[in-house]
Amino acid sequence: MPETTKAVILARGLGTRMRRAAEAVLDAGQAAAADTGVKAMIPIGRPFLDYVLSALADAGIRHVCLVVGPEHEAIRRHYADETPTSRVSLTYAIQPEPLGTADAVLAAREFAAADTFLVLNSDNYYPVDALGRLRQLGGAGLVGFDREALVRDGNIDAERVRKYAVVSVDGSGWLSGILEKPDEEAWERVGPHALISMNCWSFGPAIFEAASRIERSSRGEFELTDAVRFAMVELNERFAVIPAVAGVLDLSVRTDIPTVARRLGGTDVRL
Repeated sequence: MPETTKAVILARGLGTRMRRAAEAVLDAGQAAAADTGVKAMIPIGRPFLDYVLSALADAGIRHVCLVVGPEHEAIRRHYADETPTSRVSLTYAIQPEPLGTADAVLAAREFAAADTFLVLNSDNYYPVDALGRLRQLGGAGLVGFDREALVRDGNIDAERVRKYAVVSVDGSGWLSGILEKPDEEAWERVGPHALISMNCWSFGPAIFEAASRIERSSRGEFELTDAVRFAMVELNERFAVIPAVAGVLDLSVRTDIPTVARRLGGTDVRL
């Protein structure tokens, strides 16, 4: 299969947790950006999204679609007027309401067309190597991050990791199940090297049919994990799992900002 050259970044979220007050040492620009909830634009010397785009370009991605809300003009202005890109071309897709991650992916249907494409969060900085390996699949798959390595090498502590989904893999390396927010017994069973989904996916066109046919979750949203399960069961789609012993930088709450800024210090950003 040809390697993937497209990526979709989910930047529509409301940033509810980021907007909450917390004791964190931030500069004025960081505090102001955190107040808006638009995590992608929190300045780490430059907007956090710049680092995400640069990592994608380093991994070989050439075309990026940013899924945003109608009110997210700050992102458009930044790349149109202040920081034009040359290594990646940017397209925008509007998600009118924050109806969940599967709905956000559907917003990028025209951009993706019949090609494979990566999907990732705008508030996570993923290792370039993991993105590159996922891109080379040329088909459906995801990166499963080693639980212990996420804590050791990223900024996600052991308690926060427990809020993520655990990935099950069959003997041939295909995704066999996704367990969201495991209980204590499940965590003991999967062990310290369980593979964790950090919402770093590769999809083909089948995901659009799946996302359009699922029901809302108990949270009232159309969830990407539900679309993946639908694709596996109803459409016979198989997802390769790429194991990664590496950390991810997560920008979810205000107290993450100083740590992420320190870890990204000196990172070469080329757009």
